[in-house]
Amino acid sequence: MKSLSIIALGVLSLSMGMAHAQSSATAATNKPAASAKSASAAKKVVAKKHVTKKGVPAKTAKAVETETPVQSLSDRLTDDELAIAKTIQTGEIPCELGAHVTVTADEKNPGFFRVSSGKQHYYMHPVESRTGAVRMEDNRAGAMWLQLGNKSMLMNQKLGQRIADDCTTPEQREVAAQLKLRPQPTLFDEPKR
Repeated sequence: MKSLSIIALGVLSLSMGMAHAQSSATAATNKPAASAKSASAAKKVVAKKHVTKKGVPAKTAKAVETETPVQSLSDRLTDDELAIAKTIQTGEIPCELGAHVTVTADEKNPGFFRVSSGKQHYYMHPVESRTGAVRMEDNRAGAMWLQLGNKSMLMNQKLGQRIADDCTTPEQREVAAQLKLRPQPTLFDEPKR
């Protein structure tokens, strides 16, 4: 019997609370415009909670960032990739059909390069290749810079197209001239006896 009266008391207080909320809502709509403005301003203050793109409150993200050790981009590269980075030829490199590719080393992050051609800009890092060619990639954009002995090319791997081809630095033009004078043997050439 006692528990039944407690339940009845809880239901009564709940219904009174709902009635109070309804009367407050109707009273708020009947108030003058000045109080309506202050109510909307209060809502805006509550809604202004800064949230990052990932849905984490900015205050929490900042606290995590200050406590988390930051690894520089260069620390993510292997020793072999850093060695490859030293062989990257930089500057404005002319290509076929009047195109140009500009390769610039990032001073803040050794081993990383900014590569641009026209309106397209990439942030690349060296990648080890099985063929021995110097190769850099921008994984997010799907772009690749391939540097051979006699030419370089900028490719869009997502589309499977070359953005710029036959790009040559003075060193590469010299190698190309030497290859014309003394061509390398091919697999189909007969062995010399």
